[in-house]
Amino acid sequence: MSAPSAPSADDPLAPLARERAHLAASRAALRAMREDVESLDIKDVTANWVNAVVLTRQIEDRIKALADLADTPLFFGRLDYLHSTQEGQRFYIGRRHVHDADGDPMVIDWRAPVSQSFYRASKKDPQDVGLRRRFGYTGGELTAYEDEHLSDPDELERTSRLLQAEIERPRVGPMRDIVATIQPEQDEIVRSDLSGTVCVQGGPGTGKTAVGLHRVAYLLYAHRERLARTGTLVIGPNRSFLHYIEQVLPALGELEVRQATVDDLVAHVEVRGTDEAATAVVKGDARMAEVLRRAVWSHVTLPTEPLMVVRGSRRWRIPAYELEEIVRELTDRDIRYGAAREALPQRVAHAVLVRMEQAGEAPDDRVQNAVARNAAVKALVKECWPVVDPAKLVLRLLSDADFLAEHAAGILDDEEQKLLLWAKPYRSVKSAKWSAADAVLIDEAKDLVERTHSLGHVVLDEAQDLSPMQYRAVGRRCTTGSATVLGDLAQGTTPWATESWAQALAHLGKPEAVVEELTAGFRVPREVIAYASRLLPHISPGLAPVESVRENPGSLTVRSSTAHALDEDVVAACVEALAHEGSIGLIAADARIAPLAEALAAAGLSHLSPGEETTAESRLTLVPASLAKGLEYDYVVLDEPAAVVDGEPDERTGLRRLYVALTRAVSGLTVVHATELPGQLGS
Repeated sequence: MSAPSAPSADDPLAPLARERAHLAASRAALRAMREDVESLDIKDVTANWVNAVVLTRQIEDRIKALADLADTPLFFGRLDYLHSTQEGQRFYIGRRHVHDADGDPMVIDWRAPVSQSFYRASKKDPQDVGLRRRFGYTGGELTAYEDEHLSDPDELERTSRLLQAEIERPRVGPMRDIVATIQPEQDEIVRSDLSGTVCVQGGPGTGKTAVGLHRVAYLLYAHRERLARTGTLVIGPNRSFLHYIEQVLPALGELEVRQATVDDLVAHVEVRGTDEAATAVVKGDARMAEVLRRAVWSHVTLPTEPLMVVRGSRRWRIPAYELEEIVRELTDRDIRYGAAREALPQRVAHAVLVRMEQAGEAPDDRVQNAVARNAAVKALVKECWPVVDPAKLVLRLLSDADFLAEHAAGILDDEEQKLLLWAKPYRSVKSAKWSAADAVLIDEAKDLVERTHSLGHVVLDEAQDLSPMQYRAVGRRCTTGSATVLGDLAQGTTPWATESWAQALAHLGKPEAVVEELTAGFRVPREVIAYASRLLPHISPGLAPVESVRENPGSLTVRSSTAHALDEDVVAACVEALAHEGSIGLIAADARIAPLAEALAAAGLSHLSPGEETTAESRLTLVPASLAKGLEYDYVVLDEPAAVVDGEPDERTGLRRLYVALTRAVSGLTVVHATELPGQLGS
């Protein structure tokens, strides 16, 4: 693989000008690649209209993947090798591969093996790299570069200014990729093998979400054909979060990754109701899986009468004991209820065929299928192995105390069973006010009846908030594939939040997963994360605090106010934040959102809601604390921390919610309070 030759020593062009020329040439080459695809004529290569539609769709996707985004650098780094197979070669590292008219690479995809050294080479381990060059951009224009001579013993190892500037660059709009700033420990996770499940414990600002998304992009590059068949899925906690991250993968050229919430996955019924916390905890408990299994299989009854099958002038009798053996064998096998039900008529028909053969007949498969469809056989199946509707089954469990008691005996105590039962039973599946936890139960029951389709790879973000039953629902989607699990135990804000990754991974069905911990913070300033980390001993004892690599003096301000002046002071803090470049998030307890919205309107400040995209003209978002998780803003104004804590059902959950809110700022945090701050924030 060749590369552009190095410029001569007397080249009149300055280094920056030469790099700009390479950027211009690379953009022209990318345009040519796109034009080549656009000019393809498929009329003579498609056998039918189906092939034509499929091929047209593939071409359209390829054209989209080759888009040159004006404000996205085509390459962000360069590697100059010394010896070995890359001797004297130079590679530009970027978001996608670009080649010239001869097929020679002008930009190497960041996921290619040769690009790995860009992220992992160091003075201690130069990996045959003589020079690593990073590029700085303003908009889409290349404006700076910075060199590291990894083979020069006299050059001191230092933090890259351009790398730091890229990490700290103000953001407006959705989440950006971090492809130019991936750190060695992040790169190891990103490039880990498809066959293994990885769990990433990472505190605020450690980049765990970005690592998960870049891992998907890497796996699609390394195993594209396999994952094209099996599919990939990114699961986030809510729609606002998914909207925030939705542009990361397309920016890396990956357009086919589905994104969903857990609620989307289990949307078998319309969710119109809510549960009390205690009820939701029981419904989300892994023990419910056994209750449901018992309830499903309780529908099977053993035959007590012989079966008589009439074919023409002959009658064939199968005694009850033999029918019982057939049914018992199917119940003992590790197959789904529905699959066993479909197998039952064929097993019975086979028993009839054995008798036919013993009588001298020569039946074939068509005869067996005809016997399986015989009215007497159908009647037997209906009586012994009736159809089970998952939603109706869960409806009965939550409505019928005797039915629940029968199948929860020895699993749930009387008090837990009372929590599950509806005060007023609903008459039908459609009239029931199902909760989100009920939908997960239905999904479990559905899987007991019919196997859930498994994907090749699933990314599960903010995983610490899932219940055991939700973990099982996600695990069903990757039984034959792998997963990337992302979360922070300290940010668990549901009553059923997981206490350990070992428990969570066991419920997911991936107990062998490797747990990696990211403790270096690249986004949240040191002063801010240190303040928030005062809560860690109270919310997640033993968890290592994040060590921020960012020094940003003055990034934290704590202001006291009065009940009368609080709204006014919060608005003033927002005005101050808006004087800076970047996005601003005003985070408050859910109950405080309405009065703060009125105060902002009275001050003439327009604001967005979470999930709405910020722009240069509209940079302020009013964020309920319950939706803040996973989001980032350059500057955050936090209203009344005590109200955030008091808005949760218990103190620990409230303190965890506060920890989340305190760690959303990338450049600066202003805390405004009228009520005394929670004592756990004391120094």
